[in-house]
Amino acid sequence: MTTNISPSSIVVEVLRDDNYDDWSACMKSYMLAQGLWDFIEPSGLQEVDYKALRRKNAAALRAIQVSCAPHMLSKIRSITSAKVAWDTLANLQQQHSPSHKEQSVEAEQSVEAEQSVEAEPAEDDESQGSGAVRNEMNGPLQTLYKYAHNGDWDAIKTYLSRYPNAKKAKIKPYGGTALHVAASTGNLKVVEGLVKLMSVEELEIQDDQGHTALSIAATVGIRKMAECLVSKNENLVTFANRYQKIPLVEACVGSHKDMVLYLYSVTPIEYLCSGDLDQGRRFLKNAISGQMLDVAYDFLQYRCPRFATPTDELDLKSYALTHLSWTPQIFPSASRLSFWQQWMYSRIPMQSIATTDDNVRINMPDQSLSESKNIILQVSSKLRGFAINLLAFLGIKQIYDLKKIHFYSDKILRCMCEYISTLDYEEYLKAGVHVYGALHNAVENGMVEFITEVIKACPHLMISGDDNKRNLFMSSIANRQEKVFSLFYGLEAERAGIVSLVDRSGNTMLHLAAKLSPPSQLARISGAALQMQRELQWYKEVESIMNPMHRVVHNKDNQTARELFTSEHKDLLVKGEQWMKEAATSCTVVGALIITIMFTAAFTVPGGNVQQTGYPVFKDEKSFTVFIVADAISLFSSSTSVLMFLGILTSRYAEEDFLKSLPTKLIIGLSMLFFSIAAMMVTFCAALIIMLDGRLQIIIPIVLLASIPVTLFMLLQFPLLVEIFVSTYGPGIFNRKMKPWSKSSTYRLLEVNSLSFQSV
Repeated sequence: MTTNISPSSIVVEVLRDDNYDDWSACMKSYMLAQGLWDFIEPSGLQEVDYKALRRKNAAALRAIQVSCAPHMLSKIRSITSAKVAWDTLANLQQQHSPSHKEQSVEAEQSVEAEQSVEAEPAEDDESQGSGAVRNEMNGPLQTLYKYAHNGDWDAIKTYLSRYPNAKKAKIKPYGGTALHVAASTGNLKVVEGLVKLMSVEELEIQDDQGHTALSIAATVGIRKMAECLVSKNENLVTFANRYQKIPLVEACVGSHKDMVLYLYSVTPIEYLCSGDLDQGRRFLKNAISGQMLDVAYDFLQYRCPRFATPTDELDLKSYALTHLSWTPQIFPSASRLSFWQQWMYSRIPMQSIATTDDNVRINMPDQSLSESKNIILQVSSKLRGFAINLLAFLGIKQIYDLKKIHFYSDKILRCMCEYISTLDYEEYLKAGVHVYGALHNAVENGMVEFITEVIKACPHLMISGDDNKRNLFMSSIANRQEKVFSLFYGLEAERAGIVSLVDRSGNTMLHLAAKLSPPSQLARISGAALQMQRELQWYKEVESIMNPMHRVVHNKDNQTARELFTSEHKDLLVKGEQWMKEAATSCTVVGALIITIMFTAAFTVPGGNVQQTGYPVFKDEKSFTVFIVADAISLFSSSTSVLMFLGILTSRYAEEDFLKSLPTKLIIGLSMLFFSIAAMMVTFCAALIIMLDGRLQIIIPIVLLASIPVTLFMLLQFPLLVEIFVSTYGPGIFNRKMKPWSKSSTYRLLEVNSLSFQSV
C-alpha cells in the first residue's frame, strides 16, 4: 500500500462545511475498495496480525486527513483512530447542518429524557436501586468501562459531566461500577478521583459478586487505594462479599502483607471477635496459610482476648490449633537446608516484632525540613534498598524470612498450648475434638515441634487414638514419619505399655510397619530397590522394639506381621529386582568396554617398543609411568565393577538382600566404575603428553575436554551413589539417642496398660 495519497484520487472535493454528504459518499466508496471500511463500521471480524491492523488504521486515517480542508483537518489533527475521526467529522457536520438548529430543542429534550432514564432505572431492571444507566452491550456505559479500564481520568471527567449519575451505575455485563473497574485494574488516579466525586453511600455499592471497591482493592493489593477508600468510609472494612469474606480476609488470600497490615489496623477487632467468630476464623485461617504469622500471633495473643468471652476464645484458639496442624511448611521440621544455610540460620538473631500498635512508622518529610535532610534521607533510603537487594541475592533474606516464620509459628503454638493447658474439665471436653484432630493431623504431616508442645500441655494425649484407635506412634509408623516415631526413644517407662497396643483391626505396631508406605512417602526415594530397602529398615526398626511374643501376634485377618509384609511388598519386590538388573546391565556394558580398551592400551604403548629389547621407547619418561599406572588402575577397577554387577545379576533377590547385600554390591560397582572412567581419562591425557612432546597449546584444551565425561558421570551417578551409601551405612533415619522429653506419670501408665491386649 502506498503512503503518498492524492486527495483527487479519493474525493472530488475536499471536505468543507457544506459538502459532507458528497464527501462521505466518495470516502465510503474509496474505503470499501481499499478494504478499510471495517474500521468505520466493524464487521465483527478480527485479524490476528496486530501490526497489519495498525497499518490499515493508519491508511484509513491518512485518507480522511488528506481529504479535509485545513480548517476541518484542525478538528481531527490529534486523533489517532480512523473511526473516531470519522465520527467527529459526522458530529461537526450535524452541528453545521441547516436542520440542526430546528432540531436543537428536540435534541435537548431527548438528552434530558435520556439522562432521566439513566438516573432512574426501570422497575424491571435487575439492578434497580443501584443507579444503573444502561445495560446495552454498546451503550454509553461501555465507553465509561473502557475509560476506567484504561485509566483515562480526563475522559471520565468529561463523561461524568454529561452523565453525572453514571458514577454509581453498574456496568453490564461486568456487574460493577466504574470504581470497581478502576480498582480491579489498579488505576489509582482514577480511584482517587471517583472517590472524591462519590458519596459515602455510593462507595458501599457492591457488584454482582458482593464486592465493594475496597474488597477489590484488597485483592489487588494496592495499599494507597485502600487508604483512599477507608478515609472516606470506614464502614467498608466490614462489608463481606457473597463468599462471606471481608477485605482483610481477601488481602490475606492474596498474600498482600502490606495491605493486610493496614486493613488489620483499621478493621474493628470487636467485629472479628464477635458473634460466632466466623470472620475471626476466616482471617486467622488465611493469615496462617499466607504465612503472615506475626499478624496472626498479635491477633491471638493481644487483640482477641480483650473482647472475646472465654468460650469465644476457646473456639478461636482451638480452631487455630487445628489449622496450624495443616501447615507443616511453617515449622523447622519441614525445612531442608544445606550445611551453609543451617550455619547461617543458627546465627541470625530473632526478636519479637512489635505489634501493630507499637510499630514505628516512617513518615515522609514535610516541607519544613531542610534540603540537606531530604538528601540524607534519600541517600539512606537508596543504601537500605541496595542492602536489601544484596541480602536477597545472597539468599540471606530468604533464610531470615524462614526463621521469622519458624519464630512466630513456635510462638503461636506455645500461646495456644498454654491456653489449653489452663482449661477446666468441661472446657477441655469442648475443645477436645479440635485438639485430638490437630494432634493426629500433625502426626500425619510429621510436625515434631507441634506434637511435643501439645503433649507437654496435655500429657494424656500420648495414648489418645484416632478413628482407627491408633496412638501417635502407631500413626507415625503407618504414615512413615520417622521424626515423630523417634520421639518413642525419648520416653522412659511408657515404652512397655505403648508397644503392646493394637488398633481397631488388631494390628500391632509391627503390623503397621509391615504395610506398604503411602505413595507420597515412597515417591521421596529414588529407585524401587531403595524403596524396598527403606521398607525393610522400618520393619527392622519396629521389630527391634517389640517383645518376641508380640512379633507373632495375628491380626483380625489372621496374619502375622511377617506374612503381611510379604503380601504387601510382593509388587515392590519385583520392581526392585527389575531396577537393580537394569542398572547392573547398563553399567556392565560400560565396564566391559573399558576393560577391552585398557587391556589393549597396555600392549600398544605410545611411541612403540625398541626392536632389539622390546622395551617401550619412553619407558624412562615420567608421563609414561603415569600412563601405565593409570591404565592398570582403570583395568582393575573396571574388572571389579563388572564382577560386582555380575553378582547383582545373579543374586537371588530375596527380601533381606535389599537391606544390605544388594546395595553394597551396587555401591562397590558404581565406585569402581567411576574410578575406572577417571583413570581412563588420565591414561588418555598421559598418552597425548608423550606423543605431543610438551605442546601445551594443544595438550591443555584436550585435558580440559577429557574432564567432561568424568564431570558428567559425577553429576548423573554420584548423587545416587551417595544416597545409596548414606541409606545403607549412614546414621539412619531414626534418632535412637533422643533425649527424654516427657515425664512419666502413674495415671498415664495405668491408662496405657488398660488399652493393651490381654494375651498373645
